[in-house]
Amino acid sequence: MPRDLSPRLAAIVEALPLRPGLRVLEIGCGPGVAARAVARRIGAGHVLAIDRSATAIAQAMAGSEAEMASGHLRFRHVAIEDFELEKGERPYDIAFAVRVGALDGRHPEAGRTARQRLRRALGKGGRLYIDGGDPLREVSLDD
Repeated sequence: MPRDLSPRLAAIVEALPLRPGLRVLEIGCGPGVAARAVARRIGAGHVLAIDRSATAIAQAMAGSEAEMASGHLRFRHVAIEDFELEKGERPYDIAFAVRVGALDGRHPEAGRTARQRLRRALGKGGRLYIDGGDPLREVSLDD
């Protein structure tokens, strides 16, 4: 695992059921360290990392030039409650979030909206993981 990845984030990335070619959505990417680690693990796959903070997205992009140049990692400034697939954008196989209030129960109303958005963003059989397990737990998108 990369040196900039904390032991906690390294355990989370390691616990994700990643394999080459997957499309992964990271919700609340912060400075992008987990997104870069996931991009390295999925080879020809693709990672879209989103965050509601423009500052976080700017930091993530500044530290991810090589991964972005490869076409395997993109960033978008958007909250999960407002997220929509862009025209022509394929659904994602896996989504994950670490310390995102809309998904961990801290903001129930935002959580309902976020789950609706994720149901549309994830393909058939798509799975959502959040922190709070050992180290992750899978979350149902059903209401």
